[in-house]
Amino acid sequence: MKNYATLLTERTGAVLKITTNRPEVLNAQSRILLEELDDAFKAAIDNDAVRVIILAGAGKHFSAGHDLGSPQEMEDQKQTLLEPGFKGEYRRLWERFFENTMRWRDLPKPTIAQVQGYCIMGGMMIASACDLIIASDDALFADRAVKWGGAHVQYFSMPWDLGPRKAKEYLFTGDFITAVQAEKAGLVNRVVPRAELEEETMALAQRIAERDPFALKFAKASVNEMQDAQGWRQAMEGAFKNYMLTIPHRIELGTYGPAAREKAPKDRFGVLNKKT
Repeated sequence: MKNYATLLTERTGAVLKITTNRPEVLNAQSRILLEELDDAFKAAIDNDAVRVIILAGAGKHFSAGHDLGSPQEMEDQKQTLLEPGFKGEYRRLWERFFENTMRWRDLPKPTIAQVQGYCIMGGMMIASACDLIIASDDALFADRAVKWGGAHVQYFSMPWDLGPRKAKEYLFTGDFITAVQAEKAGLVNRVVPRAELEEETMALAQRIAERDPFALKFAKASVNEMQDAQGWRQAMEGAFKNYMLTIPHRIELGTYGPAAREKAPKDRFGVLNKKT
């Protein structure tokens, strides 16, 4: 297995566990992390010994979303020049946060998100792209973009995961969705005690891994294709464009880009500044 700067990988029988390993920033998603995650997923798909993939986060929290300005991310941005202007920003956001996540949703092997603590914004995106979500009883989900003048996150599957009315409620208010509420609404498959999260997730993964991989591949494809036939993919692309339309508005409000980065250490999502 490869050695990654931001990930840990461990195979137990036919189950590969990929753990994002940036607990010091609540597993915030840097460019490097996202590219390494994509590489790890591709390697798992190419490995016939792997039948099920678990996605986890090291430490107390699954992920608090995109990296808005950690020292590592800021240094990387100096080394990774982007196309200037809105055109370049559109391409960056499409490739890094939308196209990636859409691809992960369609991986030909079952994926399980093992979620504890904060699972918000970008964290909720990648968890939602997994086939199943097993959450600890202290897990909290949220899309808080409206609070900053945005529409929602880039990969906006919330109406499909929660239903339109609950999606509007949580989107409009920005309130946290508890693990119990998430399970009731259908976002989460199971809620387990925090101390049992790893064991329960692995047990489910091992059970699924016993099934025929060819059958699993097409069982998953049928469910995803039925969603697509209902307009899921078209709706997701439309939602991304709506997301992009709010960026100039957020720039004016000072909640996007450099101005927002200045505020981030004080109150990133209202949670990252706390002792967690």
